[in-house]
This record gives sequence, structure tokens and C-alpha cells, in this order.
Amino acid sequence: MSANQRARLTAASRFSISLKTREILAAYTFLAPFMVFFMIFVVRAVVEAVRMSFYDWHILRPSRPYIGIENYIELINDNVWWIALQNTIVFTALTVVGTTIVALAAAVAVTRPIRGQNFFRVLLYTPSLLSVGAVGLIWVWLLNTQFGIVNYGLSFIGARPVNWLGDPGLVIPSLSLTSIWWGFGFPMLIFIAGLQGIPEQLYEAARIDGGSSTDLFWHITLPLLRPTILFVTVTGVISHFQVYGQPFIMTNGGPGRSSYSLIFYLYQIAWTAFRMGYGAAVAVCIAVIMAALTSVQFLVLSRRIEY
Repeated sequence: MSANQRARLTAASRFSISLKTREILAAYTFLAPFMVFFMIFVVRAVVEAVRMSFYDWHILRPSRPYIGIENYIELINDNVWWIALQNTIVFTALTVVGTTIVALAAAVAVTRPIRGQNFFRVLLYTPSLLSVGAVGLIWVWLLNTQFGIVNYGLSFIGARPVNWLGDPGLVIPSLSLTSIWWGFGFPMLIFIAGLQGIPEQLYEAARIDGGSSTDLFWHITLPLLRPTILFVTVTGVISHFQVYGQPFIMTNGGPGRSSYSLIFYLYQIAWTAFRMGYGAAVAVCIAVIMAALTSVQFLVLSRRIEY
């Protein structure tokens, strides 16, 4: 290799290194505003909440003594916390499972070559555009014991009126039903995208081998949708574990404390009793539980499917 060729290679190498460096700097420059925002309004808030949880921080008192882990000890011994936790877990499980099933069924239905496909997609997605206040008021009316449409429909089969929002055993399933109707539209779009990403030749090969529609769904569609299901369930658990609007608007936590959720309990502690330190301890425990649930979901559903 001649000296001129070596010089050209050295110059090209330096240029490529310089270009790569400039690309990295450009990427971090674009990320910088978001990172600054994230550090100030998210990381700093989390650190401050953890710090507050170790103090007897009452918003109406100037003194804020350090009390260590007493807030957490009080939380463990608080029966209302355990009631709210149980209600939230049941609500989240019912809603996430129900939303996933309904969204997947709707996605499979509207991806078939049917007439008016786009119309049905828009129609099914429409409830997701409503606010939680509108959804709550609509379903309070629909589930009303005296004149609700749901009980009116049940009367045609001879069923007696059901007190959907006043029965402690039915209030959580009723709130879950409301949330499924309201929230399955966005997961449906995610499932549609996942279904469209499955290669058609896999279905063709399975049909040639004599596979039925049921076989195709259970052995091709469902396994290949594992990453999509993971995304839908993880985001669903994070969202529904923080439920507040539905119990606040529809039942106000009742009857008794049958629909008390963790965020509803946190609101009562922090903004009704003004116990910010104890409320911070509640928030930290909620965050830890959500992180644990998310980790379990990733362990169960994150296995990749090769095809």
C-alpha cells in the first residue's frame, strides 16, 4: 500500500470518527431538553416524595419532625390501606384481563375483510375519547336500580333489579365493566398493529397443513402477539392500578369502603387530612407494588418468539 493510500485511509477514518461524534452530540442535544424536564419534574419529585415519607409532614403545621419509618409502620397496621389494596388488585385484575380479551377480539374482528371495516374501527374506538366524568355519569345512569337501561334489559328475562353500585359484592365488577367499555379502544389499535405485523405466509402454510381457524389463532396468532400482549397488560396494570375517577364519580368509595382504591385513599390522606408525610409513604408503597407487578409481567411474557 502506497503512502498516498495510507493517508487517504487515515483521513477517511478520522472523518468517520468525527462524523460519528457529531451524530452522538446531535442526539444528546435533542435529548437534553427532555432530560432536564425529566430530572426536574420527575426524578426530583420522586426523591422529594421519598424524603417526605420519613417526616411527620402536616400541611397546616410549620414543624415537620423527622420520624423515620413510623409512617410505614402505621401504614402496615392501617386496615383501610389493606381494604384499598385488595379492592385495587381485584379491580386491576378484572379490568386488565377483560380489556385485553375484548380488545383482542375486537381487533381480530375488524381486521377481517369486511365491508365498513374503518367505520367499525372508529365506532369501537369512540368511547376512549370520552372523559372519565362523562363515562362515570353515563354508567351511573345505565346501572341505576330504578330506571337504568341495564336493569330494564334484564327485566325481559325475568330478572329482578340489581343494585350494581350499591351492593358491596358487585360494585368492583361494575366499575371494572365501566372501565373496560371506556378503555378497550386504544389496546384494540395496538392489537390491530400487532396482527398486521404477522407474516401472512405463516397462515398460508398452516392452512395447507390442514389447520383450522382455531388452530391458527392458538398456535400462530396468540404466540406471535406475545410482545403486544405484554405491552397492553403492562400499560393496563400501570393505568388501572391508579384508578381514581370512576370510584370518585360513581360511588365516592362506597358502599362503605367497598370501592375504595389506593389513589382514592391517598387523596383522602393527603388532601382531606393534609397528612403529606403519611401520604408520601402511601405513594412510595404504591410505586413499589406497581414496579413489582410490572417485573412479574416481564418475566412471564417477555420470552421472544422466533419465526
